[in-house]
Amino acid sequence: MARRRSVMSEQLKEEIAKELGFYDVVQREGWGGIKSRDAGNMVKRAIEMAERGVSQGNRPQ
Repeated sequence: MARRRSVMSEQLKEEIAKELGFYDVVQREGWGGIKSRDAGNMVKRAIEMAERGVSQGNRPQ
């Protein structure tokens, strides 16, 4: 099975993981070590950030 290229940058993923409190798991075990709930919360937070950026007129490049 081929892996998909990540849509989020590594920097953004790390920032969100720190904000949500599970970056220590990422450092120890990699992204595969996080709980599916944490991954879902990470995606939810990224969507919120993107929606806020669009509503404020900041369009992704």
